[in-house]
Amino acid sequence: MPETQMQDVLARQKAAHIRDGAPSVALRIDRLDRCIGLLIKHESRIAAALNADFGNRPEAVSGITDIAGSIGPLKHAKAHLRQWMKTEKRKTTPALLGLFGAKAEVRFQPKGVVGVISPWNFPLNLTFAPLAGILAAGNRAMIKPSEYTPATSQLMAEMFAEAFTDEEIATFPGGPEVGQAFSELAFDHLIFTGATSVARHVMAAAARNLVPVTLELGGKSPVILGRSADLAVSAARIMAGKTLNAGQICLAPDYVLAPDDRLPAFVDEAKAAVAAMFPTIRDNPDYTAVIADRHYDRIKGYVEDARAKGAEIVEINPAGEDFSQQEFRKIPPTLILNPTADMKVMQEEIFGPLLPVMTYRGVEDAIAYVNAHDRPLGLYYFGADAAEQEKVLAQTTSGGVTVNDVIFHVAQEDLPFGGVGPSGMGSYHGEDGFREFSHRKSVYRQLAKDLGPMKALRPPYGEGVRKYLATVMKA
Repeated sequence: MPETQMQDVLARQKAAHIRDGAPSVALRIDRLDRCIGLLIKHESRIAAALNADFGNRPEAVSGITDIAGSIGPLKHAKAHLRQWMKTEKRKTTPALLGLFGAKAEVRFQPKGVVGVISPWNFPLNLTFAPLAGILAAGNRAMIKPSEYTPATSQLMAEMFAEAFTDEEIATFPGGPEVGQAFSELAFDHLIFTGATSVARHVMAAAARNLVPVTLELGGKSPVILGRSADLAVSAARIMAGKTLNAGQICLAPDYVLAPDDRLPAFVDEAKAAVAAMFPTIRDNPDYTAVIADRHYDRIKGYVEDARAKGAEIVEINPAGEDFSQQEFRKIPPTLILNPTADMKVMQEEIFGPLLPVMTYRGVEDAIAYVNAHDRPLGLYYFGADAAEQEKVLAQTTSGGVTVNDVIFHVAQEDLPFGGVGPSGMGSYHGEDGFREFSHRKSVYRQLAKDLGPMKALRPPYGEGVRKYLATVMKA
């Protein structure tokens, strides 16, 4: 039974963690190197497995996002690990204790065993990027990859078994029942990347064992298009982000807020941008297919629902191809103009190549719309107006922001990546990942000598305590 096997591996990993203690810098680097080696060695197999799971996924997309996008974080952790591991000196309270020789510090200890539930859209990257922080922090890991990418999940299981013992890293492919049992295990930390609806169940399961969680979710990441924006550049970058992996990205631009007098021009530039990237789509190997029939039907349903409720649908199909019968599940980039709140496409995360475009009169209206909805994982502002840019940054809350592009903040290893509220909790990448998966142990070293200030705080209480309280009570 998978549940019994997972319980056994968890027990053995925890026992090994206690037996061996915190791993040395050399061992942590060795584990990071082994991960890098696996990605390099199996590059072609990874691309082939991803292509098989998606039906069609460009080798270049897999290379950029899942392979290079995983090697980068691992190399970054290697390069900075020694600095991250250093004990941090802190100030004593009151400062007088420090003057007499007391000391305060924070040490970073491995938490132990970290569970990783990774999704299907970037299955390698969203397994290995967290592992960079997990392994750098000195932990062991158990991984539950997605059932939607069975070939890739099985390949990852083989790869990890090739380079690691199951006391270091163990992988458990399987369906929802395996995922449910996995989320109920008593890990020392659990990171889940996926849908907000599923995260509620994962968090509830983890809560039974008081397992701390990092939740990397999604939501409806808005684009605010300022009047000062270069429309050609903006549309090219927005549509590149919307069509990357066919929009199956937690950080994909989910809708655009455009000035009301610039909507026609934006539509024209979006059409031109797509035509330049994808002169054809149906049999174009550069255009990714939708992962599964269920998701294909869901995305097509959004379009029909919006059409029925009065939205203007602009399918960007440069070659005028027929998508009614096709080998794969490809959906052309589709703009949904002037959507309304009752449309499903404005109520749920799209995770596909659809882009609703709304209009606003003043940027305050755009900001108000964003603030009236759940806080998103990403927010994107395009424009050359510094004051307007600062207003958007200051008056909205999101997991992260990219200015004059989309998605790119996730590629910055020295920036924390995470959501807020329904778009997630906790963050990782770079040093923030090392800290997320470490226990920050506070250590205070008291004065060796029993000096007067120490004695004054003990009974019988007298003038010394009264003087101390008097100083504290001052405004």
